[in-house]
Amino acid sequence: MTDLAALFTDLVRLETRVYNAIDTRLRADHDLPLGQFEFLRYIAAQGSCRVYDLAQEMAITVGATSKAVDRLEAADRVRRTANPDDRRSSLLTLTDGGRRVLTEATPTFESELTTWIGSVLPTRSLDQLATTLATLRQRAELDTRTDRPEYR
Repeated sequence: MTDLAALFTDLVRLETRVYNAIDTRLRADHDLPLGQFEFLRYIAAQGSCRVYDLAQEMAITVGATSKAVDRLEAADRVRRTANPDDRRSSLLTLTDGGRRVLTEATPTFESELTTWIGSVLPTRSLDQLATTLATLRQRAELDTRTDRPEYR
């Protein structure tokens, strides 16, 4: 029987080490923290989104997301515009500078993923891992307990 506590430890430690390695490389080569890179990737994929949408995707609070967006806006990487469908919120879009840094940093990001994950496992194992992680993530995102303050 699989030791779920050991599996959890391996998963978390792997995520931490890979995240830190990619973050270090993106900062050194592009002056772009991995967290900001992830935000830019999501906004680019959506075309535009609200801070709330970004917070939901990243599984962090709206307040933390808003502060991170403030930093991206100050760096001229994203722009906030009025949301025509909801005057209480704004829409985030990439600026030319945001698109440029995302385009430049993406090969670095992909290279690091290949180094840390893609070159380690055979294709079949990668496919199985991707399917398994997507299933677990979907389960976690359906769990409404994580929306309650005591789970943050």
